[in-house]
Amino acid sequence: MRILIAEDEAKIGNAVASSLSQAGYVCEICRDGEEAWFKAETENYNGIVLDLGLPKIDGLTILRRWREAGVDVPVLILTARGAWRDRVDGIDAGADDYLAKPFQMEELVARIGALVRRTGGHSTPILSVADVQIDTRRMRVMRSDALISLTPLEFRMLRYLVHNKGKVISQSELNDHVYASDASPDSNALEVLLTRLRKKIGSDLIVTRRGLGYIIDDASSHLN
Repeated sequence: MRILIAEDEAKIGNAVASSLSQAGYVCEICRDGEEAWFKAETENYNGIVLDLGLPKIDGLTILRRWREAGVDVPVLILTARGAWRDRVDGIDAGADDYLAKPFQMEELVARIGALVRRTGGHSTPILSVADVQIDTRRMRVMRSDALISLTPLEFRMLRYLVHNKGKVISQSELNDHVYASDASPDSNALEVLLTRLRKKIGSDLIVTRRGLGYIIDDASSHLN
């Protein structure tokens, strides 16, 4: 899951990115409104944490531009402005949630998780397919009531594929949502990771569609 953090205060932005990364998200930080507007217009994210007081272009203006351009990524507004009128303005501009500073990091992580789940049609933190269950809050994976030990990268891969169950995910899209932008994995790193994941959860859960990508589908999942 890929999250864009638009926050000009380095300490806050880094802290948010650290907490979300620990929760299994791939995070990117931008420090001004122009960069935030461009990134969300041209790249694929699962959620955005948006500060209203950004330099160059303010958060509300960016949000309105995104919505007018058809960018429907869920947005959590993060701001020092706590007045009810500011909250209303943010919601009217197209925000999905609102969190005033100061805030508890655990609450931010929980709110982002809820926004991301809802866009995928999931009502709880537990994602499931066949006899596999993923607890996205505790970052645990169970298969037939047995705990499966996954690395952070393996967890990201499985979570993204199950979140998009029934949809073919291209290799480039999966790569973006598994690796951080500065990780620069080699060309076959994703295939190596996929092979390791299949050994742990069963070879039939993740289906390769040659020339297209990968898919998880309840109808075609027959775990060994």
